[in-house]
Amino acid sequence: MAMSIRDLTPFFAPRSIAVVGAGERASSSGGAIMQMLRRAGYGGRVVPVNPKGGTIFGYESVTSIAAVDPPVDLAVIVIRPDAILDAVKECADRAIRNLLILPGGFAEAGPPGIARNEALLKLAAERGLTVAGPNCAGIIHLDPKWRFAATFLRDLPPGTKGGADANGLAFISPSGALAEEVIDKANARGLPLSSVVSVGNAAHLGVEDYLGWLGERPEIGAALLYIESIEDHEHFRAVARNVAAAKPVIALFGGRTGIGAQAAAAHTGAVANDDAAIDAFCASCGIVRVESLRRLLVAAKAFGRFPQGLGKRALILSNSGGPSVLCADRASQEGLELGALPKAMADVLSQQLPAEASVANPIDLLADAREDRFALAFEAAMAHAAQDYDQVLMIHVVPFMVDAGPVIARLAELAAKAPLPLMHSMMGTLPDKADWFATMERAGVPMFNDVEEMAEAAGLLARYPALRESARNGVLPTAFFRDRRRV
Repeated sequence: MAMSIRDLTPFFAPRSIAVVGAGERASSSGGAIMQMLRRAGYGGRVVPVNPKGGTIFGYESVTSIAAVDPPVDLAVIVIRPDAILDAVKECADRAIRNLLILPGGFAEAGPPGIARNEALLKLAAERGLTVAGPNCAGIIHLDPKWRFAATFLRDLPPGTKGGADANGLAFISPSGALAEEVIDKANARGLPLSSVVSVGNAAHLGVEDYLGWLGERPEIGAALLYIESIEDHEHFRAVARNVAAAKPVIALFGGRTGIGAQAAAAHTGAVANDDAAIDAFCASCGIVRVESLRRLLVAAKAFGRFPQGLGKRALILSNSGGPSVLCADRASQEGLELGALPKAMADVLSQQLPAEASVANPIDLLADAREDRFALAFEAAMAHAAQDYDQVLMIHVVPFMVDAGPVIARLAELAAKAPLPLMHSMMGTLPDKADWFATMERAGVPMFNDVEEMAEAAGLLARYPALRESARNGVLPTAFFRDRRRV
C-alpha cells in the first residue's frame, strides 16, 4: 500500500514567496535570502516585506504582510525572534499557510524560548499553518526544472545537469553548520548535491517529512541524513523503508555518546540516542549507517555515481604493491570479496606481463606500467571476468619515469565502454592531478586520492542492495549493516 507523504512542494518549489525582513545589505539575514534567490535563478514571484518599502534587489517591496496581494505560496521569515509571533499571525490573516522561519530563540533557548515555541505551535494549530524551522538555515532545491534557494548559507551546492541520469543527492540536517560544510565539500569534490535542508527545531517538519517528499523526486538519486533525535520511531521507519526500497538512505547520527547527547539537547532540544539501538534501528529501516562526517562524504561520492549500489565481488587492479595491500585490507574489513582471477584472465596476464608482476587479486602491474600494460589488464578483466566481479578498484601510482597522461587517456577511453563499474585512485605527487581526475570523472569513473577511502566507498555501495531488498520485502537482513569503523 502506498504511503501518504506530506506535500512539501510549497517549501521546495513555491511559485511565489514573501521574504519578511528582506533587505539590500548582504550581511543581513534578509539580504542573504534575497541574494541566494537570485543566485539560484529562482523564477517565481518574489515579494520583499520591509517597513521602509522601496526596491530591494530589483523587486518592489511592500511595507507589511497585509499588503502582500495576492497571497503567496511561502513566507520566509527572517526577523528578530520577539517579532515572529506577530508576523505569523499576520501571515495567517493574509491566508499564507506555509512558513519557513529561520531565526532561533525557540525550543533551544531556555524557558523564554520554550514558551515562545509553545505559542507558535498553538497559533499554527488554530490557524492551520505549516511551519518549517525555526532555528534553521533554510532550504535549497536545485531541480533543473525549478531552482529555489531560501537560505543564508554562504554558497549553493553544484546541483546536477539534469536529464534521465541526474542522480542528485539530498542532504537533510538539523545543523546549518553541517549543511554549510557538506555544500563546501560537494563543490570541492564535484558531488552532485542538489538539495539541502536545514531542519532546525522541526516545529512541524522533521527529517522524515523531508525524506519522504525528496525520496519521491525523480531528480534525487540518494538521501544523506544527519540526525540528532527521532520523535516517532515507527513513522520514521515506515518513511525510511519506503524510500530505501527504491534509493539509498545514508545516515549519520549525532548525540550517540553522553557528551554528544548533552550537546545535541542544547543545540535543538534533541533527546539522547543509544548507540546500540541506533544500529538495530538503521537495519530495520534499510538505512546505510555511517559514524563520521568523513564517511558520509565518502558515501556521497559513491552513491552520487552508483545510486543503486554495487555487489560485493571486487577486483583490485594496481601498479604498486603497498597501496594494493592497504586497499585489500580495507576492502576485506568493509565486507568485500576479493575472489581469485578467472583462469582465462590469469592465463592472458601470465603470458604477457613481466615475470615480476603479480597475477592475482590484487593484480600488480609494477610501477613502470604504461598505457599498454594497463590496457592489457583492463581489457582482460572486461573480456574474461565481467561475470566474476561486481566492481573494479584501480590504483595508479605515478613514478618519475612514467608519463601518466597517456595512461589516463587510454583508461578513460576504455572506461567509457566498460561493462563493469569502476573506481580509480591516484597516489603520490601528481603534477596534473586536476586534469587527470577530470578526464576520468568525465568517463564516469569516481576518483580518489586515497586507496583506503576508495575501498570504503566500495564497501558502502555493497551494503545497500541487501538493505534495499529488506526494505522491499519487510524482512530484516541477516546481519546489521553497521558501520564498524570508529573514525
